Amino acid sequence: MDAFEANKHSLDVQKKIKEKKDRIKLLRKGERLVPIFLLFCAGLSVLTTIGIVVTLVKEALVFFSEVSPADFFLNKDWRPWQGDYGVLPLITGTLLITLIATIVAVPLGIASAIFLSEYAGEKTRKTIKPVLEVLAGIPTVVYGFFALTFVTPLLETFIPNIKVFNALSAGIVVGIMIIPMIASLSEDAMNSVPNGLREGALAMGATKFEVAIKVVLPAAFSGVVASVVLAISRAIGETMIVTIAAGVTPNFTFDPTESIQTLTAFIVQGTSGDTTYGSTIYYSVYAVGITLFVFTLIMNLISQRIARRFREEY
Repeated sequence: MDAFEANKHSLDVQKKIKEKKDRIKLLRKGERLVPIFLLFCAGLSVLTTIGIVVTLVKEALVFFSEVSPADFFLNKDWRPWQGDYGVLPLITGTLLITLIATIVAVPLGIASAIFLSEYAGEKTRKTIKPVLEVLAGIPTVVYGFFALTFVTPLLETFIPNIKVFNALSAGIVVGIMIIPMIASLSEDAMNSVPNGLREGALAMGATKFEVAIKVVLPAAFSGVVASVVLAISRAIGETMIVTIAAGVTPNFTFDPTESIQTLTAFIVQGTSGDTTYGSTIYYSVYAVGITLFVFTLIMNLISQRIARRFREEY
């Protein structure tokens, strides 16, 4: 290699070193922006939540300046267009739907999670789990018409006096809708249990079912309970299914064959074109909304408390 070629090679190496330094400097500048962007996202989420709460409280206070909180929370008559604003029928309707959905979803969801975690092979799990999660992607309006046109006629063969719009069919379908949430999150919690616990139990003579029920399920208890509470929160806030299948009759009843109305169903009704802006009915939507918000907040706080209480460190 002559002097000219050696000098050219040296210049190329220096050029590549400079390009690499420039690229590293650019990457470091980009990395310094990442925490700022993440902080912006987190701050935006917090500000959005604060904005929602402030809006609800501000408009609800206008309602409570016209209707006393005692009448709102203790009265059993909800006829807003006649001036009766007792929210108890909407609360009982919401709780009835949630109770039925929980009875349907919890056993099926946990059983599905146990099967996927403890019995299904890897290929079967990879096939069934995405199919199960497709249920979570179906629009709730489709679930509502499924409840009205399939489940209710099916229930009529066993319960002839059931109403066309009833809490039972709506609650069953809401339960079907939240099964994937319980199954998927519970299965993830069970999969995080160390195999050493399973192998130890099997080595002591336990059957596979005993390992699943007496070892894995208790070890994943916090995750399972958190999934159930989150699913119940989802059931409380469900709107379209109950609006279509449960009716819009605010009855203070726990009879699942009757037509009822939930908090969310009234919000849909109250924001329809029949409601005048600035009227008491208009502001009652916000009072019902903040009641629903408090319900969901309580469920989330319970979920976090249970998860922290029973969390296992492996």
